[in-house]
Amino acid sequence: MSRYLLLDSGPLGLVTQPRLSPEVVAMNQWLIDCLSSRDAVLVPAIIYYELRRELLRARKAAGLARLDAFVQSDPNRYLALTDEALRLAAELWAAARQQGRPTASAPDLDIDVILAAQALALGDGAEVIVVTNTRHRGQFVDARLWNDVSA
Repeated sequence: MSRYLLLDSGPLGLVTQPRLSPEVVAMNQWLIDCLSSRDAVLVPAIIYYELRRELLRARKAAGLARLDAFVQSDPNRYLALTDEALRLAAELWAAARQQGRPTASAPDLDIDVILAAQALALGDGAEVIVVTNTRHRGQFVDARLWNDVSA
């Protein structure tokens, strides 16, 4: 395996979107290419939670079914949230605030920091968070737009 590609909620939402658009088609082709390579495409638990809660709220049964089917299609795809990642997330959260560079308001759960910690907890330096915008994630880990990540 050469890299771990961790899907953020934007790309994961495109992968599980039942309505076809040019962006959805392009994203799914990108995904097929990545799955054919030596890269591991992962769904971090915190992102699964983030997307699932929104699909439930919006009563999008087809999207929920596609999300679960994608996650369950490979037993190694789901990246569980560990105690190690949560401890690291707390350290990242505190350091970002000490440096005056918070990624969310103080009372927020700060999913971006938890996602970064999940990537860093993999520990081999070959982690890329695949996003539709790089606003906060690049502060902690390599975060790239999905169409800038070659398979």
